[in-house]
Amino acid sequence: MSEWGIALIAAGAAIAGSVVTGWYSRSAGIRQADAARHAGDRQAEALLESVRMTVRGEAEQRALAVRRQAYAGFLGAAEARVLAERTGRGGEQGDAVLLQRALGEVVLEGPSDVAAAAARLVDALRRHEPPDDLNRAKLAFVTEARRALDTAPPAPRS
Repeated sequence: MSEWGIALIAAGAAIAGSVVTGWYSRSAGIRQADAARHAGDRQAEALLESVRMTVRGEAEQRALAVRRQAYAGFLGAAEARVLAERTGRGGEQGDAVLLQRALGEVVLEGPSDVAAAAARLVDALRRHEPPDDLNRAKLAFVTEARRALDTAPPAPRS
């Protein structure tokens, strides 16, 4: 074989080897790019889920704080009415309005067990029941309110 023939065979083999190596390198690069894209998608989804959990937890904490304020406001208005019943002093009309407004907030914030206990306390006050009955109705409300606040789902830790 002549030198030209050997040179052509060597050049052809080099070109063929380069094409095959390039093809496999390209395929491996595509696979790596797909794997990196999938890993990035998983990371992004994990981050979004973390943000969702944080926002949900914060919303639950805000709702719990509003509920706690409504319960405390109702309890304060009920205590004012109980005190007025015991002492015979107080702005009965104003206290009644405050108590009714506070009851409305408790009914809106719920849950229904707490709203029912609050309504029973208001009914007991309207019927001018004896102090022991008023105290039992107040304790029933407090028990239900605490149960509602304690059973609220905890906020996720970030």
